Amino acid sequence: MAEAERVIGTPEVDDEAAAPAEQPKGKRRLAVLFAVALVAYLLDLGSKMLVVAKLEGHEPVEVIGDLLQFNAIRNPGAAFGMGEAYTVVFTVIASTVVLVIARLARKLYSLPWAFALGLLLGGALGNLTDRIFRSPGVFRGAVVDFIAPAHFAVFNLADSAVVCGGILIVLLSFRGLDPDGTVHKD
Repeated sequence: MAEAERVIGTPEVDDEAAAPAEQPKGKRRLAVLFAVALVAYLLDLGSKMLVVAKLEGHEPVEVIGDLLQFNAIRNPGAAFGMGEAYTVVFTVIASTVVLVIARLARKLYSLPWAFALGLLLGGALGNLTDRIFRSPGVFRGAVVDFIAPAHFAVFNLADSAVVCGGILIVLLSFRGLDPDGTVHKD
């Protein structure tokens, strides 16, 4: 049997040798998670810096007529401006999301989950940065929103990353793919 395996090109491997082969795969997934998170975070941070420097205090900029505008606002609440008195709660929620993703990352062996969690992490960190460092104060800061579609809430790139990551997580869950790479059928 060992000769047949060598001929086919699948070398004989014992359990101890298989473990190191799995380790880099998991590390690659972590690299994807953190790379996606970093890109999402930096795009959000850069866009907010540009919006604060160029748009804040000015008239909205029409991107696609009345359908889409860039309009700088400061949002202390959640989506649609709800919960303005609960800025500290949103800060705690975002911090919890970051911690849960960091804990889940240790068992991450799925590339799609790494991508989804990276989007979620980058978006959470983007809005968390605003809540910590923007006025009116630490843990009470207002988030910079600027993407204003007609008849919808004004949002930012961090919000987009969180929503896209969340949708991807729901789809992966419906398909039965777990973060550890296993597939289950319920």
